[in-house]
Amino acid sequence: MLLDDRGVAERVLEHIDRKTTDLGDTVWREPVENYRSQARFDAELSLLRRSPVAFCPSAALAEPGAYVARESAGVPIVAVRGEDGVVRAFRNVCRHRGMAVAKDGRGCAKAFVCGYHGWTYGLDGRLRFVPDEEGFPGLEKAGHGLVPVRADERGGVVFVTCEGGGDASLLEHLPELIGPDNELYGDGEGVQDVNWKITLEGSIEGYHIRATHPETFLPYGFDNLNLVETFGPHSRVTYPFKRINKLREVAPQQRDVMGLVTFVYHIFPNALLTVLSSHTNLVVLDPVAPDRTRTFSYRMTNACGEEALAKARRDAEFVGNTGGAEDRAVIQAIQRGLASGANDAFTFGHFEKAIVHLHQTLTAALAAQ
Repeated sequence: MLLDDRGVAERVLEHIDRKTTDLGDTVWREPVENYRSQARFDAELSLLRRSPVAFCPSAALAEPGAYVARESAGVPIVAVRGEDGVVRAFRNVCRHRGMAVAKDGRGCAKAFVCGYHGWTYGLDGRLRFVPDEEGFPGLEKAGHGLVPVRADERGGVVFVTCEGGGDASLLEHLPELIGPDNELYGDGEGVQDVNWKITLEGSIEGYHIRATHPETFLPYGFDNLNLVETFGPHSRVTYPFKRINKLREVAPQQRDVMGLVTFVYHIFPNALLTVLSSHTNLVVLDPVAPDRTRTFSYRMTNACGEEALAKARRDAEFVGNTGGAEDRAVIQAIQRGLASGANDAFTFGHFEKAIVHLHQTLTAALAAQ
């Protein structure tokens, strides 16, 4: 179980007083070759296709007909909320000649109509209409629906499994991550010439705050003072702000840490959910090559209404243009250094507990394939 607000506040205040932080009990050495090897990348991509991976927030599919279409681990997928309120996912491929039936991005539709020949599919994936159907004698519509893939909706996040039934146990430990007050107000897509794990690692440890963010995050927060909780294959890292000290004057049972900490959830294997002061951001890291990653981000408010939306936009702009930009520069520099031969392995110590948990879990999952 993850700590509640009272538990988070108590542990953070203890760390402040003692000048300590949460520690892991293992040092991990990850071979640099695991960031460069095509064979390792292929194995990771296979794992992502066979595992339930975060696809989008439920807020992106708020109404019947709302859909998100994009690739996941190299597979074109469309996820849609049906008229019955259930989220379903399909391979975004027409059964006639292989054209995509939904344009990449977000939208809302009553049916999916292939832009090549007009074959039409319902929100449930069934083939509904074939123009000039007499030209296809013997065609059984029931056997030519969109190919389904497994879709799960847990904790405000939609997960898809591109191949096979997936390991549902990966989702058993998830808490409520995104609630009804988290309204989607924007999304984006980008490409980084960086291995996906380097990007992930940069978000789940606070050992780098003083050196990397001396004028952006450090004035408001702490260097190397974090809570690190693991739950199943996932983890949560808490980054407290200095203003959390004002909770010393609040009765423990009444302590509310919203706005006083940043939570970063690693949703195994390849997604990050960041809950900041005024906005929440879901980022899915979609590996393209050992040195290339496509990122999909979904930005949400932390409350309903116009005032919450204005705060969310300001919060996101500050984070993205300051500490976020600094983090991007660091991971790009790490990627450039991979081929230098300086390191056979990267050493992750006791301050990097969540990264160690990532590599332990990923290594075990790959071995089990």
